Amino acid sequence: MPEPAASPSPSSAPPRPRAADRPGRGPRAAEAIFDTTLRHLAERGYARLTIEAVAQEAGVNKTTIYRWWPSKPALLRAALIHARALELDIPDTGSLRGDLVALVERIIGMLTNGRTEPVARALTSGTGLPDDELASLTRDFFANRFSREQPVFTRAVARGELPEDTDPMLLLDLIAGAVWVRVLLRREPAPPDFARDVVDAVLPR
Repeated sequence: MPEPAASPSPSSAPPRPRAADRPGRGPRAAEAIFDTTLRHLAERGYARLTIEAVAQEAGVNKTTIYRWWPSKPALLRAALIHARALELDIPDTGSLRGDLVALVERIIGMLTNGRTEPVARALTSGTGLPDDELASLTRDFFANRFSREQPVFTRAVARGELPEDTDPMLLLDLIAGAVWVRVLLRREPAPPDFARDVVDAVLPR
C-alpha cells in the first residue's frame, strides 16, 4: 500500500480514494471502514462512535484509519460522502420534472431502506449549535448532496425550463424537505405517487 502524499485535514473530506490509494487491503477495506462507521453511528450515536471500535470491527489496524482520517469527524465526514451505501446517482431523464421525480424517489429509498434509514435518523440528532460536531457534519453531508444535484438545475436552465435567477437550493429544500418531514420526522409512509405529487406542488408552472 503506497503512502499518501498528505493526510486530509479534519475540516475537509478527502476525495474518494483511488483503488491503488485506498487504506488497508484496498477498496474492500475502505468500504468496510465506511460501512462500520455508519453502522456504529446509527447504533451507538455520535458520542459513542470511536475510531478504535470501527477499526476492530472492520478488521484493520487503527493506525491505518488515523493515517487517512486523523479524527472522528474526518472519518465520519468521509463515510457520509463516500460510502457506497449513501451514493446518489443524479438522474438525467431529459426534463426537469422527470429528474426531480427520480431524485425524490431516490431520497425516499434512502429514508426507507433498513440499512440507510437509521443513518439518516442519526444525522437529525444533532443540536444544530455551532460547537455541535454532528450538526456540522450533517451540514457538510447536505452541502455535498446539493453540489452533486446542481447539474439537474443547470440543464433545466439551459433547456429553458427554469429562469436563470432560479434559486435551486430553495426548490430542493421544498422538495426534499417534504420527504424528510413525511418519512423521517412524522414516520408516515410515502404513497406511490408521493414523488410526483411533491414535484408538481413545488415546480413552477
